[in-house]
Amino acid sequence: MSKVPAELKYAKSHEWVKPLPDGSVLVGITDYAQQSLGDLVFVEVPKTGRKLAAGEACAVVESVKAASDVYAPLAGEVTDANPKLADAPETLNADPYGAGWLWKLKPANPADVDGLLDAAGYEKVLADL
Repeated sequence: MSKVPAELKYAKSHEWVKPLPDGSVLVGITDYAQQSLGDLVFVEVPKTGRKLAAGEACAVVESVKAASDVYAPLAGEVTDANPKLADAPETLNADPYGAGWLWKLKPANPADVDGLLDAAGYEKVLADL
C-alpha cells in the first residue's frame, strides 16, 4: 500500500504538491510512482526560472526499468530545484515526500492548488489502477 499523506495535494499523473507559507509549492512524485519505477538511477529537474504550463512534461526520472516523464501539476515559475537528486537519485525512493522533492514552484494562480486532488481523491485514483 502506497503512502498518501493527508496534508498534500495530488495530480492524477502521480505528482504531489506541498503548499509553503510563502505561497510557493514543493513538487515531487508520489510513493506509488517511485515504487512503480523501482530503483531510480537518474533524475533531471527543470531549471530555476523556467516557466511551466500545467500538465507540461518538465522533468525525467529514470530507473533501471524505464524512464518516465514528470508533469507540472500547476502552471508557474520554477524558483528552485533539488540539488541533491543529481548525485543521489535514490533519495526519491527513500523519502519521496521529504528530501526527495523535485522542484519549488511559484504558481501562476495560487488558487489552482485547490483544484488538485486531496488524499482521498488520489487514493481513489490508485484504487482504479
